[in-house]
Amino acid sequence: MKILEDEESSPTKLRDVELRLISELMKGSRRSDRELAKSVGTSQPTITRTRTKLERKGYIREYTMIPDFAKLGFTVMSVTFATWDKKLTSEEYVTLMEAGRALDKKKRLSVIMVSRGIGANFDLMIISLHESYSASQEFAGEIKRMPYSERLSLQHFIVDLTQNPTYRTLTFSSFAEYLLGYARTGKKGTAP
Repeated sequence: MKILEDEESSPTKLRDVELRLISELMKGSRRSDRELAKSVGTSQPTITRTRTKLERKGYIREYTMIPDFAKLGFTVMSVTFATWDKKLTSEEYVTLMEAGRALDKKKRLSVIMVSRGIGANFDLMIISLHESYSASQEFAGEIKRMPYSERLSLQHFIVDLTQNPTYRTLTFSSFAEYLLGYARTGKKGTAP
């Protein structure tokens, strides 16, 4: 697993206008190229060309919005951490992911993200949404029926999406501000 910084995709490899455009799109992707050009401080044709280039190179994966999950009926978000007492081989991991895709196709799971990682003695993280705490427990049961689960240890962090106030809800606007600070100073972790 590659955790170290990849120079090819480092923010320093992007031009200032590219970083500013990505930042503006993260704050609101519904704006026209003309509006974005005004915010970025360049021309509309430059924005159109830059956006097309960023899409083609994969810097922009998709355009989306972030709903209020609780208003949609998802009152619980679960962050599940998994580890196996014996590390999975590459073939076993592929088998596990195929089983996960099949389960998702069969049950239409509300999983936001699944990724391998390192830290806190875990190998895998799953972020999922659920209508209730009991639904999150049913999901955990499905995980325990996956291949190699006899070697699996799980830990769950449950978030009540109906709680108020929340320090910060899921948003990319704060990261957009981080990118703007980076674009201005060229230093990581620098806020504007």
